[in-house]
Order: sequence, then structure tokens, then C-alpha cells
Amino acid sequence: MTSATADPHGAQAHARAMAGTRVEAMPTVPAAAPDAPGPVVWEETVAAGGYASRRIARGTRLRLVDLHGDACASMLLFNAENPLERLNVADTMKVQWNGYLGAGRLLLSDMGRVMMSILEDTAGTHDAFCGASNAASNARRYGEGTNYGPHPAARDRLLLGVAKHGLGRKDVHPCVNWFKGVKIEADGAITPQAGPFAPGRLLVLRAEMELIAVLANCPHVLDPRPNYRVTALRATAWRGTITPPDDAIRNASPEGLRAFLNTEDHTLR
Repeated sequence: MTSATADPHGAQAHARAMAGTRVEAMPTVPAAAPDAPGPVVWEETVAAGGYASRRIARGTRLRLVDLHGDACASMLLFNAENPLERLNVADTMKVQWNGYLGAGRLLLSDMGRVMMSILEDTAGTHDAFCGASNAASNARRYGEGTNYGPHPAARDRLLLGVAKHGLGRKDVHPCVNWFKGVKIEADGAITPQAGPFAPGRLLVLRAEMELIAVLANCPHVLDPRPNYRVTALRATAWRGTITPPDDAIRNASPEGLRAFLNTEDHTLR
């Protein structure tokens, strides 16, 4: 039987009939979100196994929501004006004397500057230790891990995300994982916190410089479940004010204040 889209006229009619169709996992264009407290610049639901990337301005708030309780948002950050500067997970933990991320914490670059601060966190299960899953780790757990197969890995999805901004394989640096955590035990053992959790947990971050944010929504590399389990992630960004000098997070510690001063010195040049 001949398909209705087998000829150009049929294909055109089918494509135009799809106008206005919405599915859960897609960007909203133009960006709009009734529940955002400011002018929306990015609204997107990232599918299970999907990815997204966006340039966001200094002062922008980025809200991530674990819609159904099983999202895992692996994140990379770059200075949009100089992508050689990027998130440094080791310094993020070391400078703040803490291995666990949550409200009031900072995400630091490899040049000693604060890239984002965490304004809200209702999840409490995040990971700054393990990095992204890859094709080999997914193949071991699920039997297959290619980028366009049924079990894509976070590293390969991040590679697609950075490519949208002219970056490549060398730029896929260690990430943080939101909504899936690990606990480091007293003997050094790593205990995954893989869920599933209650739906609707959220995280709100504030951009402290012009940024490229890249997200991959794939199962955590240490998720012990034998099946590929991950659910949709919502990303909403809106314009906001630049962090003022009396901000509580900015002044919470001498190390954090220094990172803010480094950022402000850079942005004023």
C-alpha cells in the first residue's frame, strides 16, 4: 500500500496538518510558562534519554523540575563569551568544603569564578562525584548503549548538546547530576540514591555570568536497576536581576564571596 507521504504533495499536506500538535517532550516557541515569575526565555520538556542546550544571560533563573520522579539531569556549563572557561566540579566541592550540592551552594568554573548559584532545592539528591554515563557503561548494564539506540548515554547526549554551540568531544567535561544522588559512606563506599522519587521535585539556579547550559536526561551511571529507567525533565528559564552586593548566598562564606568578586571583576572589564 502506498503511503500518503510517498509523494511531495502528500508529504507537504501531512506536515502542515501537524501544525499546533504538541507532545510532552518539546520546546515551547515562543517561550511561555504561566507559572514563571518573570519574562520567560526558555521553556522545554526534555524527553527520557533526551538532551537540551541553551545560552542564558547573566541574572537568568533556571528552574529544573523532575516531572514524574525519575529524571536525571546531567549538566555542563560554559562561559558563553569564552567557552574555554567551564564548570569545574572538583573546585566546586573543594572551595566550598562540601561534597553535596543544595540550596545556597555555588557552581564554580575552572578560573575561580561563580557560574551559577542554587536558590531553591526540594530534591536533596544530587551527585557531584560520578559524572556521566557512557556508551560502554550502558552496554554493560542494558546490553546496548549507542547514541541512537534505545539506551543512549548521558555523555553522548551531552556531546550533541555542546555541538549546537560549536564545541566538541574535548569539551564534554565532568558534569553534575541533578535529582539522582550518591552518598559517600564512612568506608569510602558509594551508595546510589536512584529513586524513583515523588514527582515534582525542583531546583532553581541563578546564572552569575553569560552561560551555555547543556542538559542530558539519561539514567545515572550507578543506577542499579536492570531496566533503562528515566522520565521527563522540565526546564524553564526567565529573566531576573543580577545578584546584588548584599545577597545572602554571595556573602555566605569568604570563599564564595571571592568567587563572586572574581566573576564581577571579569564581567566589568
